[in-house]
Amino acid sequence: MILETLVVGPLQVNCYLVGCETTKEAAVIDPGADVPMILAALTQNGLTLKKIINTHGHFDHVGGNRELRETTGAELLIHIDDQPLLQLASQHAASYGLQTENSPAPTGNLGDGDTVSVGELQLKVLHTPGHSPGGISLLCGDHLFSGDTLFAGSVGRSDLPGADHQTLINSIKTQLAGLPETTIVHPGHGPDSQIGIEKRSNPFLQ
Repeated sequence: MILETLVVGPLQVNCYLVGCETTKEAAVIDPGADVPMILAALTQNGLTLKKIINTHGHFDHVGGNRELRETTGAELLIHIDDQPLLQLASQHAASYGLQTENSPAPTGNLGDGDTVSVGELQLKVLHTPGHSPGGISLLCGDHLFSGDTLFAGSVGRSDLPGADHQTLINSIKTQLAGLPETTIVHPGHGPDSQIGIEKRSNPFLQ
């Protein structure tokens, strides 16, 4: 697997480029902004973008959807419960004093247990609501892309519309905590971690 992390936008979102070494097909997870940088990284790695995947619909994770989709023609995928947020991105950004574009409608909706193929890679969809109703995490081998569900030493906010703290904790405990402890956690913001480290030291999981 080819994996590159790009920190994009004013809220410092981790945008992940995931590529198949054999086919050179790629997915981009959470292109929140800075699309020229994302396109440059794809070119540098010799990759063709096939899938744009949003772990959830908040503006800082979807702001680059339109430009990236129009430039590459890639599919756009999000959990059905967060699809309504795509048309509110500009409004939500404005409430933070920021600007972004509303996203186009997705070309497909994701549900728990679905698999997204990227060349020979398989990304399994784990529905992890709590930060948002349609929040997902994506598991690819021993790599977990956790969006804004689980962070190194923390968890996602639950003070936003549609969020619920207990739902979030339940998502982590039922969907993520049972993964192998060596599973690498790639969160929506901040540094990487591992499932075992978070189970032992994350204060929200004790």
